[in-house]
Amino acid sequence: MSNTKENPSGGERSGKKLKKVYEPAWEGPHQADANGIQRLYFFQNGYGASVLKCEHSYGGKQGLWELAVVIGKSSDCFRICYTTHITQDVIGYLDEEEVQELLAKIEKLPRAKLGRRAKGV
Repeated sequence: MSNTKENPSGGERSGKKLKKVYEPAWEGPHQADANGIQRLYFFQNGYGASVLKCEHSYGGKQGLWELAVVIGKSSDCFRICYTTHITQDVIGYLDEEEVQELLAKIEKLPRAKLGRRAKGV
């Protein structure tokens, strides 16, 4: 499951609420582009996210991220999910803050129905 930590920026002294920072369960080169980066996040509700930045991802050439909602438990057992209210496709052209905001929404989704269809990609 994804690790989280409190973001030290802002903090109690500034009167702002500390934001949760999601750490990937796995990070490495994208399988289709060795120069690309892929991060995988998994939550207790059975959902997660595949977040990537590579030459062929939406926004990759601009240094931005592409996110897909996934169903699964680990980097070798997940599939893209096209049926959430968050998106029915991938979301591209995201900066790091936007990725973190979407991860928070994914973590709050109702429990996913995991089945045999969650396979390694």
